[in-house]
Amino acid sequence: MSTATLDRAAVAEAVKRVVIAESRISLTPDQIPDDELLNGDRLSVNSLGFVGMLIRLEDELDVELSDDLFVGRQFHTVNDLINVVLQAAEVTA
Repeated sequence: MSTATLDRAAVAEAVKRVVIAESRISLTPDQIPDDELLNGDRLSVNSLGFVGMLIRLEDELDVELSDDLFVGRQFHTVNDLINVVLQAAEVTA
């Protein structure tokens, strides 16, 4: 997927698919709200899994998630992850 075709909906769909796979749950992306906690009742993402998700998202969306995007940031919800990928796509474009 080219960064030129990345929009919020496409990024949200990809992030939710990766988070669902990492959490090993049987849900569809449309069943995960943007404000769902990454480590809460439904999703279970640990730090090692988080790194793996970032690598998968870089590959799938053809973006570079550089270290400086993470400085001073905390990731609590799916939306936090969506926003950093969108920011990376802007930088890459």
